[in-house]
Amino acid sequence: MGMTSIWHWLILLVVVLLLFGAGKIPKLMGDMASGIKAFKKGMKDDEADAAQPAQAGAAPQVTATPATAHDASAEKPKV
Repeated sequence: MGMTSIWHWLILLVVVLLLFGAGKIPKLMGDMASGIKAFKKGMKDDEADAAQPAQAGAAPQVTATPATAHDASAEKPKV
């Protein structure tokens, strides 16, 4: 039988309360909520940092150039 009975849920709740204690559950939920808030703030900061150069009118910086056929480093050494 599945976990649809009210007795299953009550027994599970009692086991969880015995394992974690009644005082730890609110603290655990508070820690999880503060972690989610910190994650959202970090995501917002990353978006602001990414949008900042575009707003300033700065040209995008190229960090790597693709190798071309005329590039000496792209040629295979002759053996």
